[in-house]
This record gives sequence, structure tokens and C-alpha cells, in this order.
Amino acid sequence: IEELARRGYLTPVFGPLRPVGIIDPRTGKEPFAVVQLRQEDREGRLWSLVGFQTGLKWPDQKKVVQTIPGLENAEIVRYGVMHRNTYLNAPKLIRETLELRDVPGVFVAGVLAGVEGYIESAATGFLAGLNAGRMALGLPPVVPPPESMLGALVRFLATAEPENFQPMSANWGLVPPLEGKMDKRAKREAMFRRGLSAFQAWFSEVWQG
Repeated sequence: IEELARRGYLTPVFGPLRPVGIIDPRTGKEPFAVVQLRQEDREGRLWSLVGFQTGLKWPDQKKVVQTIPGLENAEIVRYGVMHRNTYLNAPKLIRETLELRDVPGVFVAGVLAGVEGYIESAATGFLAGLNAGRMALGLPPVVPPPESMLGALVRFLATAEPENFQPMSANWGLVPPLEGKMDKRAKREAMFRRGLSAFQAWFSEVWQG
């Protein structure tokens, strides 16, 4: 999180602090920034901050957390520790189907394939599993359409610049743009509907095939 902040004090607002879709019940409006909590235990006694991976020293972590409204008296039971993700240089090693280029029949997904995020990891796991199953049945592997987020993401993995490759999360910049001018919200809604329609048609064809 501190690396995001170094890029500019507003950068986290467009990342882990993004308030989209969250309404402050006190004002009825969308807040400037939001810290999201994830319940860690069944009893609801342990909570973690979403998207707050950090390398800060522990006293600094406590100081930062306790500046957040509502967490002034929070007791920290597990401090953040940076971990390194190990991933392949996807453009050199992986096809759009998530099959290894030089090892036919072996599929890769998740962080190892070069994606970031739980949903992205689950989605690439779905595609890798689907294609592994198809190969076992003697069927060719498939790739979702580029208009869909999954299709755009795996195409990025296979075609990105290998010299500077970094893991990627789902974002609208991966999806083919729409023609014509429209405001940002309308454009994203149109891209979403286009992608959903394309993915549903593709999946129906794959399932029936």
C-alpha cells in the first residue's frame, strides 16, 4: 500500500480504497475513500484489511491502522508481512489456452500464470481445467472471446511484452475499446454487456460442443 501512496496520495483511492458502490449510511452518499474489512473467523472477532499488503514496520502499521475512523482502538493480532509472488513469464511460456508452449498437455492458472486477484485466479483455473478436460476427451482447447474479461486477460498473458512482463489483474484497458463517444459510465456498461453476451454465446457453444 505504501508503494501505491508513493505514486501520489490519490493513487490508493483508485485502488484498494476505491469507494465505488459503497454508500455511507450517515450521509447517504458515496465516500471519498473506503477501507474494506474481511471477516477471518466464524465468530467475527478477527478482521483483515482488504488490499493492504505492506512492508511497513510493525509500530508504523499500528499507527496507520489506528488513524482509520472506527479502528482507533483496534487490537492488531497479526501484522502484515510482505510475501513474494512467484510467477512465470507468461508471454514466453504460456498460450492463450493457458497451456505451456513447450510442454503440451500441461496447463497453468492463478498467480503462477501471471494474474493478480482471487477472481482472476479462479477464472483462469476454470479455463485451465476446462481445457485440460477437453484435451483428455480428445477435443481442442478453447479461448473465451476477447470482448470478455477472461478472454482479454488470457490474451494479454500470451501476447504481452515478455521483457517487462508483470502480473495483471482484470481491468477495462485489456478489453477492445468501443467505437464512438460516450461518457465513462455508459461506456463501461456497454463494454460489460458486450462482454457478457459474447461470453455467454461462447460458453453455450462450448458446452453444446
